Amino acid sequence: MTVLVTGATGSVGRHVVDRLVAAGVGVRVLTRTPSAAGFHAGVEVFEGDLEQPETVHAALEGAESLYLFPVPQTAREVVAAAKEAGVRRIVVLSSSSVLDTSGDNHSGEHHRAVERAVEESGLEWTFVRPDEFASNVLWKWAHSIRTESVVRAPYGNAPRVLIHEADVAAVAATALLEDGHAGEAYVVTGPEAITQADQVKAIAEAGGRPISFEEITPDQAREFMGRVMPAPVVEMVLGYLADACVNPPVPVDTVERITGRPALTFARWAADHAADFAPLPVAVAA
Repeated sequence: MTVLVTGATGSVGRHVVDRLVAAGVGVRVLTRTPSAAGFHAGVEVFEGDLEQPETVHAALEGAESLYLFPVPQTAREVVAAAKEAGVRRIVVLSSSSVLDTSGDNHSGEHHRAVERAVEESGLEWTFVRPDEFASNVLWKWAHSIRTESVVRAPYGNAPRVLIHEADVAAVAATALLEDGHAGEAYVVTGPEAITQADQVKAIAEAGGRPISFEEITPDQAREFMGRVMPAPVVEMVLGYLADACVNPPVPVDTVERITGRPALTFARWAADHAADFAPLPVAVAA
């Protein structure tokens, strides 16, 4: 078996590659910058870009399965090229946001467009729909933790079922390697609902130093978050945090059911990423 992994340099894609290599199958990766890819010996590296479907054809030739990173603008062209090349199985990195039909949902439509392109291809497909990634705390909190040892956020008691990116990859790799997953859409969560305040405690324990949590108002959060993300995304994040306080999310057992082992805890994720929260070095005057 030969599997082509797109989005291979991403946080999930690299774990997918590792699992496929460990399984002993042929692995190809598609990347815009082959010279900087840094994959295992034996992994075939192809230069290409999903946003430019004409660059994907060479990597698809001879591949039987495809791990598809979501790029809705060109999904139909890429899937058509995969079908023409003889690919028979596609596993899509999607999102649980596709299940939200409450209104304006950019993330859900982004991923659902890719799912539709694959569904309508006639190929064997599996959708992996992770809930919130634990790695989201990196862009939200890493800078203030590294520079001030503090997190400022609203809704400290809002619980989330954060998923380790390695678990998303484990489910995807299993669907690529094994039969019996065709036509399935797997929602993936972490094994526990953990509040934002407790997430900060876990990061502190993993790093071996104190980190404080300071509750701020939603309006203060809008100001902070609006500096680094679009207003609709800010409102989406604040909305699901407020809702979580009233309707706590419930973990699902997808990781254990599909892979045969329990999902990794947020504490494990924090330990795996402790270096990402380490204090920035202090500049020494000459």
